[in-house]
Amino acid sequence: MRRLFLFITVLFLLIAEITVAQTASNRTPKGTGGDKEPVGINLSLWKNIATQSSDTIGSTCFNLGIYSSMNRLNGLGLNALGSVTERGVNGVQASGIFNMVDGNMRGIQMAGISNVNENNLSGISLSGLVGITVSHARGIVFSGLVSIIGEGSNGVVMSGLLNIAGLKSSGVHLAGLANFSDESLNGIATAGLLNITGGELRGMQIGGLANITGGSMRGIQIAGFANVVGGGATGLQIAPANVVRNGKGLQIGLFNYYKENFDGFQLGLVNVNPETKYQLMLFGGNTTKLNAGVRFKNKLFYTILGGGTHYLDFSDKFSASLFYRAGLELPLCKQLFISGDLGYQHIETFKNKDYGFPARLYALQARVNLEYRLTEKLGIFVTGGYGGSRYYNKGVTHDKGMILEGGVVLSK
Repeated sequence: MRRLFLFITVLFLLIAEITVAQTASNRTPKGTGGDKEPVGINLSLWKNIATQSSDTIGSTCFNLGIYSSMNRLNGLGLNALGSVTERGVNGVQASGIFNMVDGNMRGIQMAGISNVNENNLSGISLSGLVGITVSHARGIVFSGLVSIIGEGSNGVVMSGLLNIAGLKSSGVHLAGLANFSDESLNGIATAGLLNITGGELRGMQIGGLANITGGSMRGIQIAGFANVVGGGATGLQIAPANVVRNGKGLQIGLFNYYKENFDGFQLGLVNVNPETKYQLMLFGGNTTKLNAGVRFKNKLFYTILGGGTHYLDFSDKFSASLFYRAGLELPLCKQLFISGDLGYQHIETFKNKDYGFPARLYALQARVNLEYRLTEKLGIFVTGGYGGSRYYNKGVTHDKGMILEGGVVLSK
């Protein structure tokens, strides 16, 4: 083993001597008008044990070593541990642990842990854990854990965990957990959990949990829980909850909200804005005996969420229901209003299932309501309608018939 080490050391020294001699003979003396940098081969055991010193003004066309430090690489560099290049790389740089370039990187980088580029990256960077580009990245950046870009990116940025882009970015950002863009994003951001753009979004965000845009948005947002736009939104939002300052386009979700104005259509179970009236409804009838619900009223349209007790008779054991209704209200005169709505009701019979009743049912219902406003905060209403309850597990009607109800409306 000792003999093999001595042989390798002697071999490196011989190659170093030959290379230095060739480099010296090819060097253009000062004052002759030549401007070409000397080119050599860097065979390196360590930073200061190499055929080219790190402070040389020349460039390297081929590098092979354990840990290398070079002025410039124009060609191929292969290192077991790491590679440091002072000025720039044009070509391929591959290391077992890390690559560092103080200048521009043009070509392909591969490292087991990290690639770090001080200026621009043009090409492909592949790192097992972290990829860092302080200025711009143009091309493809792939990191197993985190990709960090200081100024912006053009192309595709992918990481297993996080993508962080400093300023203006465009292209496609793909992350297992989250994408962060400080100023703007023109393109597509897809993350398993979260997409955040501090400024403007022009394109698409797809997040498993949420999409957040601090400025304006033009495009499409799709999220598993919520879409939030701090400025104006033009386009499409699809999520259980959609929130905008002002918007133009379409919101589809369970809960939709805008703060100032919205020119478009909101399709949701509950649509809320600063002009929404929140009204408490207490009523009873021949179907669900005692009910309480909240009505969200926006000009002509409204939705109601609520629950009731004793879908069956009072003589039976306890049963209950949850309901949702959506409808339209029109004024007949100053204090008299007529409205109509369609509703869905989920019914639980609890212990009644032991006495011949199904465990749960659903009902589809249609109602026409007359409401008289006694004051601004108090009204009374009567309802007539028709509905039927059915089994969930088979297309059979349990019962059907007329609906008669009456109650009061309490406004804020």
